This record gives sequence, structure tokens and C-alpha cells, in this order.
Amino acid sequence: MYYLREKAIEQQLIRAVKATGGIAYKFVSPRRLGVPDRLVVLPGGRLLFVECKVPGQKARPSQRREHDRLRALGCEVIVLNDKNLEKLL
Repeated sequence: MYYLREKAIEQQLIRAVKATGGIAYKFVSPRRLGVPDRLVVLPGGRLLFVECKVPGQKARPSQRREHDRLRALGCEVIVLNDKNLEKLL
């Protein structure tokens, strides 16, 4: 059985974003639970938050709350749970 780690998905994301000329910043917010893993900046000014998850794993309640807050502010939030990045980029 092949086990895909979250770190592998995140590394694939970073490579794909870099190939487009974009940047995938590691996003950390002290004392704030549930913030997405990456803040992605793509050519043309597209900004999005990306939460990386292993296949079959879903966002925790604290993550869902934070995703909802960001979406309510008009931000794009994507939960990436596989290596198929075409839907993202």
C-alpha cells in the first residue's frame, strides 16, 4: 500500500507554483489555530490560501472555521488532498 505524506503533497505544490513563476509562502500565524499551510501568489496577482491534506483526510474544525473566515473576506481557500494540481493552477 502506498502512503502519501502531507509533506510530499506540499513539496509538489511548491514545485508546481514555482514552475508558473509564483511563490508558495509557508503561512504561520502565532496563537491562531487552523490557518492554511501555504499562501500562494501566482502571476497576475492571484492570491490563494492552500491547506495540504493526505488523501482521505479532511480539515479539522479549527481549520474549517479559519477557512470560512477567509472566504467570508473574499479570499480563495483550497484544501489540496492529492497530487493533482491542475485544479489549483
